[in-house]
Amino acid sequence: MSKKIAIVTGGSRGLGRNMALKLAASGVDVILTYQHQRDSAEAVVAEIETLGGRAAAMALDVGDSQQFPAFAAAVKEVLAGQWQRQTFDFLVNNAGAGVHAAFADTTEDQFDQLMRIHLKGPFFLTQNLLPLMADHGRILNVSSGLTRFALPGYSAYAAMKGAVEVLTRYQAKELGSRGITVNTLAPGAIETDFGGGAVRDNPALNQFVAAQTALGRAGLPDDIGQVVAALLSDGCGWVNAQRIEASGGMFL
Repeated sequence: MSKKIAIVTGGSRGLGRNMALKLAASGVDVILTYQHQRDSAEAVVAEIETLGGRAAAMALDVGDSQQFPAFAAAVKEVLAGQWQRQTFDFLVNNAGAGVHAAFADTTEDQFDQLMRIHLKGPFFLTQNLLPLMADHGRILNVSSGLTRFALPGYSAYAAMKGAVEVLTRYQAKELGSRGITVNTLAPGAIETDFGGGAVRDNPALNQFVAAQTALGRAGLPDDIGQVVAALLSDGCGWVNAQRIEASGGMFL
């Protein structure tokens, strides 16, 4: 039986990198995308290969939907050339960017950028990749704890993620006839370079997050990568159209 293959967008760093590595450790091969950091992406590929898996790194700007048809065609070639397959199994819509701005100060350019990356991107990238996804595959859309609790400065970002959570349910409804499940993963505050690395590098912010979290600390990339591997494992095939928050219990 051939190994499963996952596409992880934004897999060169941060949570995406950890997701790719945890999937590889669980026996899943990975196609990861990067926007600029080719060297970092290739380093993740090399690390996956040391784990005994196979991987490929492909350039993609999820904020530019004009790239998606050519990207899908390139994925088809990579699947045929590297795996001798016509389909992949899992899609993790992870790539993202953050904008921290008060509602009153958020510009249309900032709003449009977030919309292209976090909503239009996953919507049309998934649409373009659907013909290559195997029946009984899985889609995991990454959202945020900020759709449940509100912190000043994230109104536009959280609004896009809220839309993704609604989209997830519609995708699950419409793709169920193919046996494809679609779920949302909502991380809490995690120590990565996201948002300039504030949760990781700002002690006061880290302590604030820890104080608001039932488990008493900020999240680590491993906390999220392990959840992704679990949700894409054989044992979670009946989980569908759900929002799964992995935050350690923030703002309960």
